[in-house]
Amino acid sequence: MQRILDAIERVGNRVPHPVMIFVYLILAVVVLSHLLYAFRLGVTYQVIDPVTDELQTLTALANSLLTMDGIRFMFTGVVQNLMSFNAVGVIIVAMLGVGIAEESGLVRALIKKLVAAAPAGALTYILAFVGIVSSIAADAGYLVLIPLAAAAYVSIGRHPLAGLALGFASVASAFLVNVMIVPTDAILTEITNDAIHLLDPNRSIDLAANLWFSIGSVALLVLLIGLVNDRVVEPRLGVYAGERPDATEGVLSPAESRGLRFALYAMLAVLGFIALLTLPPGAPLRHPETGAIIGASPFMGSLIVSIALIFGVSGAAFGIGSGKLQGANGIIGAMQKAIGSLAGLILLLFVIAQFLAFFNYSNMATLAAVGLAGVLKDANLGALWLLIGFILVTLVIDLIITGAVAKWALFAPIFIPLLMKLNVDPEVVLAAYRVGDSPMNSITPLNAYFALIVTFAQRYQKEAGVGTVIALMLPHVAVMCVAWTLFFVVWFVAGLPWGL
Repeated sequence: MQRILDAIERVGNRVPHPVMIFVYLILAVVVLSHLLYAFRLGVTYQVIDPVTDELQTLTALANSLLTMDGIRFMFTGVVQNLMSFNAVGVIIVAMLGVGIAEESGLVRALIKKLVAAAPAGALTYILAFVGIVSSIAADAGYLVLIPLAAAAYVSIGRHPLAGLALGFASVASAFLVNVMIVPTDAILTEITNDAIHLLDPNRSIDLAANLWFSIGSVALLVLLIGLVNDRVVEPRLGVYAGERPDATEGVLSPAESRGLRFALYAMLAVLGFIALLTLPPGAPLRHPETGAIIGASPFMGSLIVSIALIFGVSGAAFGIGSGKLQGANGIIGAMQKAIGSLAGLILLLFVIAQFLAFFNYSNMATLAAVGLAGVLKDANLGALWLLIGFILVTLVIDLIITGAVAKWALFAPIFIPLLMKLNVDPEVVLAAYRVGDSPMNSITPLNAYFALIVTFAQRYQKEAGVGTVIALMLPHVAVMCVAWTLFFVVWFVAGLPWGL
């Protein structure tokens, strides 16, 4: 296994620069889209609109990027493709706050505190658990937990890339399970109910329909991620040859302790401010019509802004308290440094945004998803084997359609009625989808944050590239795919309750 992973890393890192990889992929999509268009390939399918909750019958035809309309799309959509690529704005806004926290020394001080408080043997599992539950804050785990895990590892003399792999596996490959109800659950539940009503208008599931299975999955995945990281990923990396902190750096200085007190007071003040904007009836961050806080509300839509604000204000307070930042100029300088460090990443995201837009325009992902779903539907399998097949199809499609909601809107009206006719409860199908949706997120370059993880890796290993990250993550993905699927099968056969 070690030799295979080393070979994958060498081959992956010998390919051209990631920017050029996506340029070549764009050229391939352009050519392939025209070939599919020439053969008039298309599919008719039903999909649930997650906004209107209506079932739509759509026909997807292969669109060529070499037709008059396709060429117009490629030339007129360049700016809009970048502006509509959500990851760009999320990363920039988050890094404004995180940059202050890093430059002021707050992140390093928090890591010292964490390492001092957590038993050495439990640190891996604590970080894995925090990474998994970070999905309650949407994509914040990518921006905060993953670099924090790498920095925590190096602070205790362990290899930072192992910490990065731990964080990435926890945040990305376990995204659809949690010990709490998260905003994505509301959307998935509504889509599920719309699919149920195609067969039985009087039946529905609620938000907690997968809660017990989700909690059990979290416990399993924390254990799996920790064991794979400690037994496979970190031993392969060997001894870290980069800069290591001095032994004295593990102890908080009086200035840092004072800075942490300032940061705590600042964080409480920001949290109080956000609470005032959220909790009272009619508050501006509640849904203007329903008054809801969780779900499609201004509060959930502004989580990244809130997180950036918490880190920025707390970082500034720490810097002032510890003497690391001198006034407004020091804070602005930290923000400029954080944005400057993203220059290469923004260039890569620009090219990725164009690739995804061209790929979506061609309809190739939809053709593949509907085609595979149709093959599985017509295979005449028993309920359990159909569920396992559904998990496998979801794993494959996740390589090209990473959005959990988009895939479920496509799959739910196909598989929910099909399996209900085989006496399989809808919540079982949704649980199977959770198993298949997330593991591949950490090895597909189409993950909007994959390029960011490569950038994080290059902080500790300059020659790190796509191959490095994929080689780090493959052991996690392989074990997770097999063990989590078996866990689902055991749960199904044992007849355990899926939720409340």
